Amino acid sequence: MNQLRVRTLAALFVVAGVLSWGGARLWDSLGSLPGVPVAAPVVLGAIAAVLLATALSLRSRLKAQRDRVPGVKGVEPMMAARAVLFGQASALVAALVSGLYGGTGLFLITERADVPARATQALYAGLSVVAGIAVIAAALLLERICRLPDDEDDNTPGGARS
Repeated sequence: MNQLRVRTLAALFVVAGVLSWGGARLWDSLGSLPGVPVAAPVVLGAIAAVLLATALSLRSRLKAQRDRVPGVKGVEPMMAARAVLFGQASALVAALVSGLYGGTGLFLITERADVPARATQALYAGLSVVAGIAVIAAALLLERICRLPDDEDDNTPGGARS
């Protein structure tokens, strides 16, 4: 499994934001721009909380397993791999969704921000971006916690040292 790169997530965020900003301008010129749902930051925040709770739980279980605490429930490798995969998928989707809401929010702020409904929608979009960044941070933390230590013998054939 490849490690997430912040550069990839940032590029996805920026591209989605630019496309969303342009799409919002076009949509608004053709009619009424749809609103940002109130549930968007709530759902993203819930996903961030689940990822953070999973990361903290796995960290404490891995530490107890490493310290050989008697009676500790170990971490199955497949469960850790599934958690990391869920975190990576969540981070990619959160970067995309945050970019979409960021572009829409930027459009709402810059174009006729004096309309109270648009200001409220811009606030929801901004909260969605913040919650999306929290998802990305929790996913990166989870990935870091579940990373295997580097194997020093990888560079030599057969694992033998010279």
